[in-house]
Amino acid sequence: MANVYFKKINSYSETDVVSEGAKELLKKIVETEHLSLNKLIPLKVHFGEKGNSTFIRPENYQGIIKYLKGINIEPFFIETNVLYRGERTNKKDHIKLAIKHGFTQIPIVIADGNIGENYEEVEIGKKNLKKCKIAKEISKQKQMIVLSHFKGHIGSGFGGAIKQLGMGCAARGGKLEQHANTVPILNFIQCKKCKKCTKKCPADAIKIGFLPRIDKKKCIGCAACISVCPHGTIKINWAGSISKKFYERMAEYAFAAQKEKQIIYINFVMNITKNCDCEGHNMKPFLRDLGIFASTDPVAIDMACLDKLSTREDRTVFRRGRYILDYGEEIGLGKKKYTLIEI
Repeated sequence: MANVYFKKINSYSETDVVSEGAKELLKKIVETEHLSLNKLIPLKVHFGEKGNSTFIRPENYQGIIKYLKGINIEPFFIETNVLYRGERTNKKDHIKLAIKHGFTQIPIVIADGNIGENYEEVEIGKKNLKKCKIAKEISKQKQMIVLSHFKGHIGSGFGGAIKQLGMGCAARGGKLEQHANTVPILNFIQCKKCKKCTKKCPADAIKIGFLPRIDKKKCIGCAACISVCPHGTIKINWAGSISKKFYERMAEYAFAAQKEKQIIYINFVMNITKNCDCEGHNMKPFLRDLGIFASTDPVAIDMACLDKLSTREDRTVFRRGRYILDYGEEIGLGKKKYTLIEI
C-alpha cells in the first residue's frame, strides 16, 4: 500500500503558499521514503496551450526548484510535442510558448525532437500494446518528478498523474496510437499536393497521385504528417477514441513511461476546470481549490485526489475516467489502496 502525502491549500491565488507547500511535500516524500536523487532530474510539466490561462503557472514550481538546487541537484523542465496542430506542435514554437508563459527558471527539453519524431519503443507486452513509443529523452531518464494539474478532461474524464505519464510522455506517434487508429486521415479533396508530408514520412506511406492517400499497410503511425501539413489536410482518426480501449492504451503507455524509473508524482488539485490545459481558451474553475498531493504511486495519487473530491460533493465530470485506475492496477502500474498522510 502506497503512501499519499497531502497538503491542504485553500487558494491557488496564494502563489507563495502553493510554492512552499509543493516544496514541503517533495522534501517530506524524499526523506520519508528514503529516496536518493540523481544530480540531474527532469520535471515533467505542461506548459499550457496558447490562450489557456488556468494551467499551473511556473512560479508555483519555484519552491521545488529551490529545494532541489539547495541539495545540489540541477532540475530541468521536460515536455513532449502535441499531436494536434497548434503552438506546441513543434519544438521551436513549443519552447517559444513555454518562455512566453514564464517557464524560464531552468532549461527546457522537448523530449521527442522537432516534430515528435524521436522516440524509443519500450516493450511492455500488455493486452493492447506490445511496445510503446516513448519520447526519446524521457526513455533515457532513470528518475523524474511528474508535476500534474488535476482537472477534468473531455476524453479521459480527468487528467492527473496517469495522463501526464501516458499521454504526456509519449511521442507524437504514441499519442496517436492511444487516441485512435494509428493511421491518420488524409482528405484528398482538400489536399494541395505540396508533398511536404511525403518528405517527412519515414515509411514512404503517403502517395500524392491523382487521389492522394495514406497506405495503411506502410504507415507506422508516427503522425509526422499531421505536424508538417500546412493546410490541415491530414487529421487524427478519432473513430473509437473515447472507449475502454482508449483508457487501457493510456494506462499501458503510462506503464511504459515509468518502466524501470524512480518517479515522484505531485498533483496540484486547484484551478480545477472541466476540461484540459490543452484547450486554447479561457476556462473558469468549477470547484474550490483543494491542495497538493505527492506519492511514488501514480494510481494511488490519482485515486486519492478523486476520493478527496468526492467527499465534498459528487463529481460526475470525473466519474467516467475511473476505469483507468482499475486497469492500471490490473497491469501493475500501481495500487488503488493507499494511506493518506496530511502534513
